[in-house]
Amino acid sequence: MDWEWLWEFLEGMIKPVAALAVVLVAVILSYFQKLGLEGEMAYSVFRAFLQLSVIGFVLQFIFTQKNAGWIVLAYLFMVSVAGYTAGQRAKHVPRGKYIAGVAILGGSAVTMFMLVILKVFPFTPRYIIPIAGMMVGNAMTVTGVTMKKLRDDIKIQMNLVETALALGATPRQATLQQVKRALIIALSPVLDNAKTVGLINLPGAMTGLIMGGASPLEAIQLQIVVMNMLIGASTVSSILSTYLCWPTFFTKTYQLETNVFSLD
Repeated sequence: MDWEWLWEFLEGMIKPVAALAVVLVAVILSYFQKLGLEGEMAYSVFRAFLQLSVIGFVLQFIFTQKNAGWIVLAYLFMVSVAGYTAGQRAKHVPRGKYIAGVAILGGSAVTMFMLVILKVFPFTPRYIIPIAGMMVGNAMTVTGVTMKKLRDDIKIQMNLVETALALGATPRQATLQQVKRALIIALSPVLDNAKTVGLINLPGAMTGLIMGGASPLEAIQLQIVVMNMLIGASTVSSILSTYLCWPTFFTKTYQLETNVFSLD
């Protein structure tokens, strides 16, 4: 049996292991500042190492396959994990995990479909899986914040919403301001990042290409595409999540579901 791949992997882990020195500094500082985060730091680093190592071998396998089903399977797995995580953030939203998963799936799938149709990226594992991972990750964060903020704002302003409903407003009309506020707060970090990219920080995709030997001009071309797709996927997912939340916030007679807003 050829174990050369394993030796290459272990040899390549020398630098990542050496980089643990900076984590050790963080652990020492946490200890002397009595933050109590030493155990969580160690667990987080170990979990990241384990997860990345496993996914590395999985991707190595998928990249050698010609069946498009593996791409779809990997994508759906990422969406499932993202939906669960975003739903955990918005834990007081009924069926929050399902809503988040559908919203993330819709936003990232629409964006990915457009990129493939426009021939920005070929439909191959080496391109689609990393790109989908970035989109799903950003959509996860934005969707979770949107759902949580929307539910919290409606709870705070229940009297205003109920008054609007009593005057004949639809659920959409009665919560229009709360929806706008939730979307603006959730999408602001993505937009701010786009405004400052290249000025304050060099994003991971761009940095990876440059460190891999690509020219800076090639790197910025890809990064522009990445920023555009992140904005698109995040916006579609967050807006879709608000539409999916409404049936859980209101009764069929257009009244607020008080049970949804009674929890802290």
